[in-house]
Amino acid sequence: MRKTLQKILKTLAKIVLKKYKPVIIGVTGSVGKTSTKEAIYHIFKSHFGENKIRRNQRNYNNEIGVPLTIFGLETGGKSVFKWLVRFFQIFSMIFFKKQYPDFLIIEMGADRPGDIKYLIDFVRPAVGVITTIGEIPVHLEFFSSPQQIAQEKRNLVFCLDENGIAVLNYDDEKVRAMGEGLKAKVITYGLNEKADIRASYYEVKIDTDKNTSELNFKIEYNGSSVPAKLIDVLGVQQLYSVLAATAVGIAFNINLVEIVEAMKEFRPLPGRMRLIKGIKNTIIIDDTYNAALLSMEAAIDSLKSFEGRRKIVALGDMLEIGEYAPEAHKRIGAKVSQSADLIFTIGPRAKFIAEGAIKFNFPQDKIFSFMDSEEAGKAIQKQLKEGDIILVKGSRGMKMEKIVKEIMAEPEKAKELLIA
Repeated sequence: MRKTLQKILKTLAKIVLKKYKPVIIGVTGSVGKTSTKEAIYHIFKSHFGENKIRRNQRNYNNEIGVPLTIFGLETGGKSVFKWLVRFFQIFSMIFFKKQYPDFLIIEMGADRPGDIKYLIDFVRPAVGVITTIGEIPVHLEFFSSPQQIAQEKRNLVFCLDENGIAVLNYDDEKVRAMGEGLKAKVITYGLNEKADIRASYYEVKIDTDKNTSELNFKIEYNGSSVPAKLIDVLGVQQLYSVLAATAVGIAFNINLVEIVEAMKEFRPLPGRMRLIKGIKNTIIIDDTYNAALLSMEAAIDSLKSFEGRRKIVALGDMLEIGEYAPEAHKRIGAKVSQSADLIFTIGPRAKFIAEGAIKFNFPQDKIFSFMDSEEAGKAIQKQLKEGDIILVKGSRGMKMEKIVKEIMAEPEKAKELLIA
């Protein structure tokens, strides 16, 4: 049933794209896809107008979700009636002239070999953006190696013709190597001085009284240097999303100063390094959307911004990394042992975090392991003291947001502030 639905949606998506001819910007990578897509959207919305732009909503980045994004429709779920309504709307788009956006910003996921190839067979991007692959990327359980994931992601830029533009993360060796042999023009971004577009002089400022943060930096491109600021951004890793979006904006001749102004409206989505007020005058770093080795390490690094505070970390399993799970979790344990005062682990794989921390002389009596996030949330609540900083992070399947809800000062705002 699902395969049949995929084929039908793919065929109809081809027809719609051929009729309306939007400019397509494809975004993929193992970390940072959604934030990059949102940053591009903010720049384009500011410059071209909101009605001219469309991007994926929620997790619409697969064989079903991408066509639905092209149609601008919600899923029909398991309801036959709802799908009949959707198909009526699609055929209406095909047979009649409807208002349609000039630009589609399409995030593309790759859980299995062939996923990107499948999508670019009918979604032909003018610009391909690849964020980060990393040493141990996510979704490894269906791939033979990180190199195979890189090859799958590379399909997004390999399909570009000589008029296309590949936007690549210079700081990631696997991504940087994807620029070799491409027909398309390559624009690189990163913190490395050899990147075409780079950030420099970056600094995180935190106001713990107001529960706000800002990231100040300079964007450097082609001899120009423009001061920039991101509001409610804690992690330096968000710079990569903004730099990738800047590269796309420049590719469409948007002025660098205008790009910087548009970025002032950019805010991290729920569950992505958001500061939330906790009980007992504590601060929660909510990074519960997902977890990979790179994003875990970056989240732990963000704790350095809170000097003089007791730091509690609640870390859940990093899922979908296959045979690399023990190694990756032990590596996180070693890193967090240098930053945390109390460590809570959630899930069977996260016990390797505890093992890694103990190996690096972290006190065993300050580590608490749980299998369930709700149980962990109640235990953390008992340990909290005024002024604590609590980092909460784990893969989506671990439901780490339940911990945040348990210890946030205003749980009635959970629907507004936490991931759905």
